Amino acid sequence: MTIQTVPEYLHRTVLLDEAVDALELEGARTNGVYVDGTFGRGGHSRKILQRLGPNGRLIAFDKDPQAIATAQEFSDPRFEILHDSFATMGDAFAARGITQVDGVLLDLGISSPQVDDAARGFSFRLDGPLDMRMDSTRGLSAADWLATESEQKIEKVIREYGEERFAFQIAKAIVAGRTVEPISTTRQLAAIVARAVKTREKGKDPATRTFQAIRIYINQELEELEAGLNQAFQYLAPNARMVVISFHSLEDRIVKHFMAAKAHVKQPDRRLPIRAADLPQPQMCLVSKMKPTEAEVCGNPRARSAIMRVCMRLPDASISESMP
Repeated sequence: MTIQTVPEYLHRTVLLDEAVDALELEGARTNGVYVDGTFGRGGHSRKILQRLGPNGRLIAFDKDPQAIATAQEFSDPRFEILHDSFATMGDAFAARGITQVDGVLLDLGISSPQVDDAARGFSFRLDGPLDMRMDSTRGLSAADWLATESEQKIEKVIREYGEERFAFQIAKAIVAGRTVEPISTTRQLAAIVARAVKTREKGKDPATRTFQAIRIYINQELEELEAGLNQAFQYLAPNARMVVISFHSLEDRIVKHFMAAKAHVKQPDRRLPIRAADLPQPQMCLVSKMKPTEAEVCGNPRARSAIMRVCMRLPDASISESMP
């Protein structure tokens, strides 16, 4: 098989200035400890480093070996890159004696270089091996998973992670197709889905939801997001901010519900004899919600679905009480 290629897509970091501004890197805070949970090609990390003080520290995470290779070009002593998921930040902090951080930034989803590299198998636009792993050195590829998984499980993944109403038909077609020949390329899978999906929204490829669902499942993206949000919260210093950029509804729903749960605390019955000082207090406050401007979307169409949510840990929320 010949892997098709396209000219390298220039990766443009979505909401670059807005996300770093939201961390409020000012005054004494410039010498704090910050986290870039999704290094990617380093857009946010570079901007954070520009604003860090001489005693500041930035710890970045990424699962993609290519992102790690890019990070090796950074020679700043204040910067450290870890080849792992941001869901492991608790272990990383513990190993480094870090008890709290002054800001966390998570830019979710996949980057343009990942999508445009046919060898990664994320896109149906170009023919390449059906891989889809963020970290190509670990775990099952999409092809390996589809070769052995049950029809019921494949349907469940496509329905829940892709919100695909034709999940039953697609799963059935995949299982039937693999009995004829292994489904090992992106074009093979896209063709199978196209035959199974009879109608589709105008302007959207029939394979879009299926590719999204399998990618999310293979990389355990939603599970890692939930774990990462909880660990980030546990280590946030009082008045420190968490900034999260999501690109599809499943991610944003998790982020929205997590932040809301920390910001809104159910109060007991007013008739109970409880002092105001003893009432449950919110642990975070919601700061802002933002989407890219029309100008940014015009210059970078892949930004159109982005939503950025910002929250801040309240001083009354004791870090020691929530540490693992």
